[in-house]
Amino acid sequence: MTSRPDTPLLDTVDNPRELRKLEQPQLRQLSDELRAEMINAVGSTGGHLGSGLGVVELTVAIHYVFDTPADRLVWDVGHQAYPHKILTERRDRIRTLRQADGLSGFTKRSESEYDPFGAAHSSTSISAALGFAVANKLQGKPGRGIAVIGDGAMSAGMAYEAMNNAEQAGNRLIVILNDNDMSIAPPVGGLSAYLARMVSSSEYLGLRTLASKLARKLSRRVHSGLEKAEEFTRGMVTGGTLFEELGFYYVGPIDGHNLDHLIPVLENVRDSEQGPVLIHVVTKKGKGYGPAEDSDDKYHGVPKFDVVTGEKAKSAPGAPAYQNVFGETLAKLAESDDRICAITAAMPSGTGVDRFAKAHPDRTFDVGIAEQHGVTFAAGLAAQGMRPFAAIYSTFLQRAFDQVVHDVCIQNLPVRFAIDRAGLVGADGATHAGSFDVTYLATLPNMVVMAAADEAELVHMTYTAAEYDDGPIAFRYPRGNGVGVDLPEVPQKLEIGKGRIVRHGTKVAILSLGTRLQEALKAADQLEAKGLSTTVADLRFAKPLDSALIEKAMRDHDVVVTVEEAAIGGLGAHVLTLASDRGLMDAGLKIRTMRLPDAFQDHGDPMKQYDEAGLNAPQIVDTVLTALRHNSAGVEEARA
Repeated sequence: MTSRPDTPLLDTVDNPRELRKLEQPQLRQLSDELRAEMINAVGSTGGHLGSGLGVVELTVAIHYVFDTPADRLVWDVGHQAYPHKILTERRDRIRTLRQADGLSGFTKRSESEYDPFGAAHSSTSISAALGFAVANKLQGKPGRGIAVIGDGAMSAGMAYEAMNNAEQAGNRLIVILNDNDMSIAPPVGGLSAYLARMVSSSEYLGLRTLASKLARKLSRRVHSGLEKAEEFTRGMVTGGTLFEELGFYYVGPIDGHNLDHLIPVLENVRDSEQGPVLIHVVTKKGKGYGPAEDSDDKYHGVPKFDVVTGEKAKSAPGAPAYQNVFGETLAKLAESDDRICAITAAMPSGTGVDRFAKAHPDRTFDVGIAEQHGVTFAAGLAAQGMRPFAAIYSTFLQRAFDQVVHDVCIQNLPVRFAIDRAGLVGADGATHAGSFDVTYLATLPNMVVMAAADEAELVHMTYTAAEYDDGPIAFRYPRGNGVGVDLPEVPQKLEIGKGRIVRHGTKVAILSLGTRLQEALKAADQLEAKGLSTTVADLRFAKPLDSALIEKAMRDHDVVVTVEEAAIGGLGAHVLTLASDRGLMDAGLKIRTMRLPDAFQDHGDPMKQYDEAGLNAPQIVDTVLTALRHNSAGVEEARA
């Protein structure tokens, strides 16, 4: 592993109080050392790199100018907060990022007083910072709410809803727009930096206030005209007209890597009575690390890598990633069906839609971080005869639940939901775990819910969804690689609501939904070794249930166990309801449901997460044996 960099100045700074003791000319060296420390740390742990590199100087400047943690700093999403963590008393743990019992890859309230608001989903920062600002105003406290939000996150409607409501906060709310894609600003140079300093200066703000007062003394028409002229002129020069219309005083754009530009503007805004204020900062994702700057994704999320060469650690060759299986299958199906189209919410590569896009660019739609819009957009496409696939992470689809209910299910529109990252997600932890989709989708009338047990089943389910026009249909699949089964050359159209028996037995029945099937089969082997003949079924469908298969399992076996990588209220609850409705609970049948715990699991190694959740083979075996101990005949047979 590469040795740690020399960081003599950073070694003297463990928190923002110590940072603020430095002279401003020292901040350039501190930023360089901070960047080197972050690169080295992420090289050893993996994680989000490019976004953090882009805000090193901005992080230093914010903590240098503002009185954190009294001024409440909220990082949108939080994956750019590694430099912030290093400067806020967590440097000694920075090489535990995303590991069990280590630092979170995002901001987390329980981790530090400098993380006032935990966030790992996009576009929440302005709302939260507004809450802090207004609370302080109501309580007579001096602290501000400061939101740092990326230009990508500004594609979500929630950001604008918050800005529309921000006037109540006055000068206590500061929004810093981190534009790292040049999607809003023109190239930043000396003139724009000068203008930013000028329009944020106390002299300009004082003159503006005086002019406004004088105009009010004249007439409403003159006042309105002068106000509009000033706003128009400044908007034409700086590009901030949109934000002005939302009630913000706009400053920028400024170079987010130039501390001589950043600090005076932040100080001006800190000391002004004008507000709320939006500061437009332009940065470069991956800044200061050549391999990241040259990469298409700017090293957004990386495994461990060699700091010197930038070479990323490679996974052992094996089964394909689930999202790639989905993307390639959908692209192939679309060759013969021009109604198929794909929608993603700013995650084309993460969902496999990028592979579809290469083959069918005209039928690929990246709606930005706007899942709600994406779902209703898909509903409109479906209503007009298209076959839309909304490919969205399980945890992000939660944000569009109302649209799924109101715009899709009530109208029974054939939108296809490809639900990526279903179940536990390892290092990304609770914020990104896809724990709830079975529960929140299987309750909805008209919805069909499938779960792929392996990559071959995913091929079949993608095809089944494409051919299903009777209403909405969803299929879930996990993060990572498949289990290594052969992919079918010709996909099968699955019969809706029908599972499959993969192993026959007589004493115990394990009913699996999704990718715990492999562990269910291992458990069956262990139970067979104890003399317990075991059936294993892959139910395929959480809704509609294969009631015939389930009822037969209940009648023919002493113990039935359901296994799912989903929260309470999912498959197990529906199976218990079926048993109750059909009077099978009165026959002494032993039913046990195994699911994710009723808790948010922290980040960690995936296998350990499954152990904690109780969803690996040993826990399945223990569940069966415990159930049998309550049945004397079962105990005797188990001992025999």
